[in-house]
Amino acid sequence: MSTLFEVRNLRKNFGGLAVTNDVSIGLAPGDRVALIGPNGAGKTTFVNLVTGNLKPDSGNVFLGNEDITTLRAAERVRRGLIRSFQVTRLFLDMTPEEHVALAILQREGQAGRVVGHYSGRPALMQEVREILHQFGLLELSNIKAQEIAYGQQRLLEIALALALRPKVLLLDEPAAGVPQSETARIEAALKRLPADLAVLMIDHDMDLVFRFAKRVIVLAAGTVIFDGLPKDVIADARVREAYLGNYADAGSVA
Repeated sequence: MSTLFEVRNLRKNFGGLAVTNDVSIGLAPGDRVALIGPNGAGKTTFVNLVTGNLKPDSGNVFLGNEDITTLRAAERVRRGLIRSFQVTRLFLDMTPEEHVALAILQREGQAGRVVGHYSGRPALMQEVREILHQFGLLELSNIKAQEIAYGQQRLLEIALALALRPKVLLLDEPAAGVPQSETARIEAALKRLPADLAVLMIDHDMDLVFRFAKRVIVLAAGTVIFDGLPKDVIADARVREAYLGNYADAGSVA
């Protein structure tokens, strides 16, 4: 299968310390990949590099056949590289309907239009309803974001990312801060993502990682130390030493 997203020999130093150390990974359409590693491993720096929020010292980022290394973050979004954040970044006085409509208008290059005018566009409204329905938010479509549960706010963030029609979706701890009773909604939404969408999820919840990922990449001290199947990761000596020792010893792979 052809590579849709590729990072080649990416490097970033801070004060002489290689925080991202010659990292190379690739994703194909439909991939479900988890990026894990201990705190300080360089995961956030890596995501900031590939999304254009940081400039690498060397290396390249490709989306399809295009080298996007020098593109700004907004330009990468327009090409289909979309990121969700660890902490919600919603407009709390806006409704889910307004959020999704604004995301669609942004995708169409019309984000400067007054949001209230979208209701007269039947095709846009149909897409808004379909996206909200997919994430179980249709009944909350006209309630302000600040008035819905935090788990539903996280679902709305993923819905916004999907409204931008990503080719590659980077999920930064999608269930972070969500009560355990609501994480099942997040997992169900992840299972319903488009089959051809390439997804890279960064997370510390190993049970969620093993239920979601078909492939696991482990980052430690800025270096990829494992890239392979979930069933093999807990048996890898370097991974056990760097990160998974307690989890692997518990033998609790879901």
